[in-house]
Amino acid sequence: METDIQIKEMVKEKYSLIALQSKTENETSCCGVGGCATVDYTIFSENYSKLDGYNADADLGLGCGLPTEFALIKEGDTVVDLGSGAGNDCFVARAITGETGKVIGIDMTEAMIDKARENSEKLGFNNVEFRFGEIEKIPIASNRVDVVVSNCVLNLVPNKPKAFSEMFRIIKPNGHFSVSDVVLKGNLPKGVKEASEMYAGCVSGAMQIEDYLKGLADAGFTNIKVQKEKNIEIPDDIMLQYLSKDELSEYKLSGNAIASITVYGEKKESCCEPGCC
Repeated sequence: METDIQIKEMVKEKYSLIALQSKTENETSCCGVGGCATVDYTIFSENYSKLDGYNADADLGLGCGLPTEFALIKEGDTVVDLGSGAGNDCFVARAITGETGKVIGIDMTEAMIDKARENSEKLGFNNVEFRFGEIEKIPIASNRVDVVVSNCVLNLVPNKPKAFSEMFRIIKPNGHFSVSDVVLKGNLPKGVKEASEMYAGCVSGAMQIEDYLKGLADAGFTNIKVQKEKNIEIPDDIMLQYLSKDELSEYKLSGNAIASITVYGEKKESCCEPGCC
């Protein structure tokens, strides 16, 4: 696999192309941008249309859950969406926070930021903003955020412990997060694990579920719990781009799996915080 810098550039290039397409175009171009040798992002995505604040122009079908539905957002909260894309989760969050809240989307792809800002302008929101930045160095001051959400993005970050620690840093004491992400149960075959296309497709960069949850705990979060979990099956025609038929059969019999989870955790106030004691 490439270096961290190469991985980020590869992901940025892939998602810049996706930003130029609609959800329908991504769904009907076999597997989104790049053709049939890459993962179809709609394999992971769930239906947002029933949620208040849903905006079809902002839905590119790139998520793997509905984190805003589980995030316990309250009116007036400050919410940050990590990897905000075209703004889908931000607009759903804004419907809950109302005019007294604030929603900030963070994304490292300029094309996605541009698309999200365009969508926000159409909606006339004055309390939703989109900032260019990386999750390993979030452009937000410490202890400012009530709720962090993220949808199928943290698996794309090369340095996941740093991403988790940055989440912890920006959340206020007694704040919390709810993120949807792709994780592994057991090992991926080598051919899939080493494919850069499968990294951009949210598969080969995924962590073992136990390591993912431990990483959140190591960052300082408590009361961590999986709110939703479902196994994901990548179609054979995609897997066979990287595996032989025998390797695919062996993988299917192994009991290993790719899964999407929505996980919650809290940042408890401690006596290390100023004025706590």
